[in-house]
Amino acid sequence: MSAKRIQKELAECMASPPAGMSISLGPDSAIHHWRITITGPPNTSYAGGSFGLLLDLPTDYPFKPPVAKFITRIYHPNITNDAVGNICLSILKPDAWKPSTRLSAVLEAVRNLLVEPQPDDPLEARIADEYRNDRAEFDKNVKAYVERYAKNKQPEF
Repeated sequence: MSAKRIQKELAECMASPPAGMSISLGPDSAIHHWRITITGPPNTSYAGGSFGLLLDLPTDYPFKPPVAKFITRIYHPNITNDAVGNICLSILKPDAWKPSTRLSAVLEAVRNLLVEPQPDDPLEARIADEYRNDRAEFDKNVKAYVERYAKNKQPEF
């Protein structure tokens, strides 16, 4: 069931990708490993950046959630500020995951984090505090990261 559902969702996502995203598979074309390029949403501090996201689907998908990680460094309260790029997103948590959740909804939720961070559920507490208490400094730091890691660059998968 897993491969059939993944093939169907991949076809849907490639035919009509979520706004600002392109989706591909790795060189081995393994359907369990998606490569997503996310364009920084307009009217956000992430605008102008191009961010790489890996989406790994477990063999028992859809009964277990996918694992999503940013491969492009990003300044964000819900994404680890390191080369690992772990994401804190409620719908990806095992206790909150529902097998009926579509991968397009997961991708939309990741993109929505760039539009509206969730500082009350952070992976980076210092960045969350900055987001809540000094938005100008937060925006300045986001733009510096975009300039350094994501501007005029294609993600290296």
